[in-house]
Amino acid sequence: MKDLTSDFMAFYQPKLALLFYQGKGRLGEMFVESFDIDSNGSPINAHPLSVREAKKLADALKVGSQSEEMLKPSGILGTHILFTDPSKNKVIWFTRSTRRQMYFSDLLGIPNGMASVPPMLWCADRESLSVFALGSDRRPTERTKLYHAPFFNTYQSGNVCMGTVDVEIGTSLTIEQFTSAWEAYFFNSYFNHLLEGHNPIEGNCVFLWKELVNGQGTFPMAQLRRAGTTINDLIL
Repeated sequence: MKDLTSDFMAFYQPKLALLFYQGKGRLGEMFVESFDIDSNGSPINAHPLSVREAKKLADALKVGSQSEEMLKPSGILGTHILFTDPSKNKVIWFTRSTRRQMYFSDLLGIPNGMASVPPMLWCADRESLSVFALGSDRRPTERTKLYHAPFFNTYQSGNVCMGTVDVEIGTSLTIEQFTSAWEAYFFNSYFNHLLEGHNPIEGNCVFLWKELVNGQGTFPMAQLRRAGTTINDLIL
């Protein structure tokens, strides 16, 4: 285990102070004076802010500029995007019914292969993912009913357990890269178990996917179960 004692006892000593002056003239020009801080915490050595000091200050504030680059669209925003909150690195989007390559743990006795999946609603930030099923391929609205996603590895709340998958979402992805990355993480990981006794469908989940994998039929929408969550709940 890592010893965090030094982190809790860390002491930050002041090193620099900036004083901003603004002229009273019509232009109201600004002037910045920099002070070094001595070992007693007193300001000394007053001087105009140097280029080197300004660069160090800009480097310290780069976190803000990086977050502004996150989730910028690469072009016209796709109609599959329903909601974005760049301040939280959060996106809500949907996908229509399609066939996906799926992977299952050997313990389930389900072969890996292509299978039909229902329309889905996705909600993610950089660290977590929630998924739900939709009743049709129409673009959802705030009033659209949500269903439990009919997959293993999902909680009743919709949150996804990624297990041992190392999720690495970059800090400067476009919306398209962000949504594609999460979809790839979800479907390229191995489905292996139901969580906390939550059965997401009407019927047996193992039997359902045994029938769907490598079959030509569409997903049986009648087996979806209503979820008590709305899109508005996900936005908050």
